Amino acid sequence: MKNSLIITWLLFVIMSSKAQQIDSIARTINKTPTEKSALKFNLNADGSHYFQATFLNQVWLRYNQSNEGTTVFSKPAPETFDIGLRRTRIQLFGQITDRTFIYFQFGMNNYNNTAGYNTSSSGNRKIAAFFHDAICEYKVTKGNQLKLGAGLTVLNGLSRFSQPSVGTIMTMDVPVFLQYSVDQIDQFDRRLAVYARGLLGKLDYRIYVSDPFPVNSNGSAPPALGKNANFVNPAALSNGEGPGISKQFGGYFAYNFFDTEPHTTPYMTGTYLGTKKVWNIGLGGVYQKNATWNLTANDLGVYSDTSYNNMLHLGIESFIDIPVCKEKGTALNAFVGYYLTDYGHNYLRYNGIMNPATGSTSGNMVQPSAYGNAFPMFGSGQVAYAQFGYLLPKKVLGEGHGQLMPYASAQFGNFNALQSQSMLIYNLGLNWLIKGHQSKLSLDYQNRPTYFVDPSNTVKQGSRKSCVVLQYQIYI
Repeated sequence: MKNSLIITWLLFVIMSSKAQQIDSIARTINKTPTEKSALKFNLNADGSHYFQATFLNQVWLRYNQSNEGTTVFSKPAPETFDIGLRRTRIQLFGQITDRTFIYFQFGMNNYNNTAGYNTSSSGNRKIAAFFHDAICEYKVTKGNQLKLGAGLTVLNGLSRFSQPSVGTIMTMDVPVFLQYSVDQIDQFDRRLAVYARGLLGKLDYRIYVSDPFPVNSNGSAPPALGKNANFVNPAALSNGEGPGISKQFGGYFAYNFFDTEPHTTPYMTGTYLGTKKVWNIGLGGVYQKNATWNLTANDLGVYSDTSYNNMLHLGIESFIDIPVCKEKGTALNAFVGYYLTDYGHNYLRYNGIMNPATGSTSGNMVQPSAYGNAFPMFGSGQVAYAQFGYLLPKKVLGEGHGQLMPYASAQFGNFNALQSQSMLIYNLGLNWLIKGHQSKLSLDYQNRPTYFVDPSNTVKQGSRKSCVVLQYQIYI
């Protein structure tokens, strides 16, 4: 009897063990795999110390109606079709200790078949990738009230779109005019700076002092000193001449009425797709002494004297991004801003995003770079910008098929150098958010003005041109 009980007990233990193994295997087989939300490596047990990586690629297929006289590799090109990489980026960042944060961004921009063709680096396609950001930051307080940082940074003073999170923008592209000195005296809107940023209750603030780069080191030949202001070229001065390159100062302050925005990196989100309720009003400004120069007339009326101009930009703006109906998944995004931009006497700069052209045969252009898709993007004067988008209900495409978000944006400018010729650029677009911003297909239509100079040296407005872009973005 005793042996029978022992054998029975052993069989029970064995069967129980087998049953537990079978149950464990079944649970493993039937377990729904969890999806990682980030490429993140925890440095401590609770994940408060971590190091993270993100990757972004934006591919453009584009049709463009060219400005008058445009050529591509010396051939007439009234229209173009090109394929390019608008942005390719790698971010590496992490909270290394309770107080220490580090951030890097590496990548390239505006890479199509004309890349590098008209620069001093012509003939070498393989130099486009560079460090955009490299900062060290220390959290002075336990919360986000005060952070001090230094390095190469996007942190800016003029606008939230001067420091945009490009992977989360709603429109096809950011309003680049708010990156006021992009690739002139900065490194693609980044600057070597020391800064302070933080959250004081509902107030988001950031202030900085930076060391501007000389304009002659940006890879292109600086414009010659003339009647209209351009950034000072120290290489054109003899030893001891001129005031030198002054420090740049800036600050941006935004008051949040509802949720406060994330403060992990200095970048500001484009749209939260209904996951947050954000409305803020922002004030920003940037100042640099003797940033530009131009020729002025002497007592005899001869333009031979050199004058230096202070650069001062001021802006006021409001941003709203709120859910409309959480059950339907709808949300609204809107932005409006007004800016006074003063670079100095009649400063004007044409720029074409990833310009698909290389030159022009036209003899009456406002500036030599006014070919392809370029337009007067930067100038002394005033600019207003607005955008509006609406995230449509999930049921439009059906559950699991993403969401659609149509949008519209408009930029109105009045630059002194255009001699009272106003400028209106508008965009209409549609985002297919296949999986939020991680997998996004966007279609954008842009309509822009062109200008020419008549025989009396008066600026006139020419025919308007259009551009259609299809973008696919993958953001991990």
